[in-house]
Amino acid sequence: MATISLCMIVRDEEDVLARCLESVAAAVDEIIIVDTGSQDMTREIARRYTEKVYDFVWCDDFSAARNFSFAQGTMDYLFWLDADDVLPPASQTALMALKEKLTPDVNAVKMPYHVTFDAQGAPSFIYERERLIKNHAGFSWKGAVHEAIAVAGTVLHAETVIVEHHKQKAGDPDRNLRIYEKQLHAGAVLTPREQYYYARELYYHHRYEEAAAAFQTFLAMPDGWLENRLDAYPLFAFCLEACGKGGLALQVLLQSLAEAAPRAGICCEIGRHLFQQGKYAAAIFWYESALNCHAEIESGAFLNLDHIGYTPYMQLCVCYYRLGNIAAARKCHMQAAKIKPDAPAVRYNEAFFATISD
Repeated sequence: MATISLCMIVRDEEDVLARCLESVAAAVDEIIIVDTGSQDMTREIARRYTEKVYDFVWCDDFSAARNFSFAQGTMDYLFWLDADDVLPPASQTALMALKEKLTPDVNAVKMPYHVTFDAQGAPSFIYERERLIKNHAGFSWKGAVHEAIAVAGTVLHAETVIVEHHKQKAGDPDRNLRIYEKQLHAGAVLTPREQYYYARELYYHHRYEEAAAAFQTFLAMPDGWLENRLDAYPLFAFCLEACGKGGLALQVLLQSLAEAAPRAGICCEIGRHLFQQGKYAAAIFWYESALNCHAEIESGAFLNLDHIGYTPYMQLCVCYYRLGNIAAARKCHMQAAKIKPDAPAVRYNEAFFATISD
């Protein structure tokens, strides 16, 4: 049976660390906690679960901290979580079963990451991450921010070992952008992945003109990861639209179709753009196209699950109503209600349709 070292980097996580460790402790053989400068009870809580608590002087480099934590691991595989992550009971059981069947030829295991949840507790935003890495196999973290490991060789996809993210407090919203700008000020040349995430940070900070330029730079890079490129197009388009360049925004969205088969998110964005122009019939085409897209978690793509069901049906409802097709609008409303019956917009539509006839 394979053995696992849980390797974590933490800082001021007294509110969530015990919850995380309780959820995973029974499934791992060793716990490594690397503290990057806590001022609260994080270290004391960590020592309830392990004697292997280390200090690491923070240097604005997540990869450096994670590589240090991995260097302390002594088991066959290295497993990482953030302090506000949780392994649900079924996932803990699945991880223990996975240990039984892991063979030495497996270099890494990727697992679904459920990042946000709707009002009913169902996951709404998910993607896949490399979680279990073979020790001493030559893999290391890269990137000061949004760090990742480029795994190779035999990689498994453990669909039943789901990691859930349940943040309880906001972090420093400026930290990541500050790190990127520090690198750029020092003359660093960003990799395609770094350029993509730098553009996203500018977008998050509503610096839309700079973000648009950064996305354009990223998309001109020949080696950008396809999933990052596909995610960049709608963000780039949003920035252009925010800068009053709606015509260019639509062109950018359509350019994404040359990269790969249409994704639901792109289809919804094109539909939204056309809807805002009052082109309801054209918008219907794209929202219906979104319904025909399939989510592929193993691609590593960011998946907003609303885009493959709820959002298209809600928007189709409005489009058909604007075109005077009440019966079709009602049918789309009923489909949205099956997905999220308690959503405020669904309840509003339910009350509205009760007052009119087809």
